[in-house]
Amino acid sequence: MADIRRRAAVLGSPIAHSLSPVLHRAAYAELGLDDWSYDRFEVDEAALPGFVEGLDPSWAGLSLTMPLKRAIIPLLDEISPTAASVEAVNTVVFTEDGRRVGDNTDIPGMIAALRERGVEKVESAAILGAGATASSALAALAVICAGPVTAYVRSKERGDEMRGWGQRLGVDVRVADWADGARALDAPLAVATTPAGTTDALATGVPERPGILFDVLYDPWPTPLAAAWSARGGAVVGGLDLLVHQALLQVEQMTGRSPAPLAAMRRAGEAALAGR
Repeated sequence: MADIRRRAAVLGSPIAHSLSPVLHRAAYAELGLDDWSYDRFEVDEAALPGFVEGLDPSWAGLSLTMPLKRAIIPLLDEISPTAASVEAVNTVVFTEDGRRVGDNTDIPGMIAALRERGVEKVESAAILGAGATASSALAALAVICAGPVTAYVRSKERGDEMRGWGQRLGVDVRVADWADGARALDAPLAVATTPAGTTDALATGVPERPGILFDVLYDPWPTPLAAAWSARGGAVVGGLDLLVHQALLQVEQMTGRSPAPLAAMRRAGEAALAGR
């Protein structure tokens, strides 16, 4: 298939904000993959099966964002143990024999982003939120957190879900009410997994000597919480760090080229955000 132009794309709804095309295209340029293209498509759960069935052999892979990370699973031939551990796929690779293979690069992306900032192990952690990103964060914490993880949630149902993920992933999950979310900021590592604006009210509660904050948002950046954290001298890992690391793994899987150009991808992402 060397004579076929190779294609990849990110799917989701909404999708116009996605930086994935910027990151992947930067990688292609650095790797000299002039015959590769990467686009974005607005696709919801109802339209996903038809979109996937309509792809031709030029397609190398797909990136999936919300709300498709679980909806894609029935359409695949195989998923990796990492993806199966949280029942969420953000990467699909189309093999030469036509198989659709799903993986989750969010989890190793989180671990890599933390390790890049020198975070190898923590004694305990806190998670703000209980959605799909929170389950991926739990899977990452299963690797780097030696002790309990406290999840701050808005409902009993969400709390039960997080406990269930903890049991599945081998993490000691303790549940607390969202109203007490300020206590999460005292943890050695606090992971904010909620939508923009949700943690803004917590910015005034950053402790004098904060630990590490991992805020998965990247636009707008910095969030009020991240800005307050940095002002106190705390270490901050941002959503762009996560996005770049998970995209790097996607590029390597889809193109078969390794290592992908981390620095070039990060520069492209930073430039795109600065221009917004």
